Amino acid sequence: MTMQRRFFITAALCLPLHATAASSTVVAAQTWPTRPVKFIVSLGPGSGTDVGARLLANRLTTRWGQPVVVENRPGSDAVVAINAFIGARDDHVLLYTPTSSFTAHPYQLDKLPYDPRELSPVARVSNTILGFVISPALNIGSLADFIALTRREPGKVNYSTGTGMTDLIYDGYFKSAGLTVTRVPYRDVVGPMTDLGENRIQAYIAGLSIMLPHMQAGRAKLVAVTNSARALIQPDVPTVAEAGFPALTFDGLIGIFGQRDMTAAARKRIAADIREVIAEPAIATRFNAMGLVVSPGDGDEFAAAFEAQRAKLAEIAKVLGLKPHANAE
Repeated sequence: MTMQRRFFITAALCLPLHATAASSTVVAAQTWPTRPVKFIVSLGPGSGTDVGARLLANRLTTRWGQPVVVENRPGSDAVVAINAFIGARDDHVLLYTPTSSFTAHPYQLDKLPYDPRELSPVARVSNTILGFVISPALNIGSLADFIALTRREPGKVNYSTGTGMTDLIYDGYFKSAGLTVTRVPYRDVVGPMTDLGENRIQAYIAGLSIMLPHMQAGRAKLVAVTNSARALIQPDVPTVAEAGFPALTFDGLIGIFGQRDMTAAARKRIAADIREVIAEPAIATRFNAMGLVVSPGDGDEFAAAFEAQRAKLAEIAKVLGLKPHANAE
């Protein structure tokens, strides 16, 4: 063996560990994905979450050079989707979901049917604009009118919400305000719109995207949005805070979770590519038209927003006298 060859072998063996790790990270980022990617979506076709996932999937297919498919697995407030995602045990299967779909599980389920530690935040995508719509048959014009109606007629007004967290937010508000309002559960987020049009329920709080066709047809009246800012597509409609009910403010959060053992490099690539894709004016415009506000963030930013949401819910749970179940952490 020549002296020069011995030198290169010795130099390679003496590389700092952090340099070797950095090199591995770069390679991992460049090689993921190596095969088709799947987004498991916790809501059904036609929801804002579903349409947003499909827009991203289309752009990412080109960027990644691998097909990105969307699989809708609605049901049980995201339990079906979460279990399908965890059961895949595959770093090319990602969970695309509003976090409000399952944030309330520790307070609503007798036992969590999954391990929350399996859900690892990868990327924040957007915020959902949640609308508060009422039945036109009520012949009232504002959120304040609706609250006054529930006070005048205790127990006679029915409402529904789109996710578990919004269930508890409104249950908590009605309890603290001394109001008796009946919440009607549904298996999906679209069904309540039909009953609202028939005045079988009088109010519905959910993603604005599924409400727009019914509003345009005169079967629902939008009186407020729950977000901290007005919706670009409904700029004349006040926020719940502007309407006088700041306790009802809630910014929906949509993001992507990966498997617990997914590499840091793969997570970083997903978050960075999503940030670039939704920065495209055409994509941002489509999101806004569906009642979604683009809000890209990496895994740490997504985790922080998620924890803030959980903290808010923990305070509401105290009002309702609820405690998280033992296996919730």
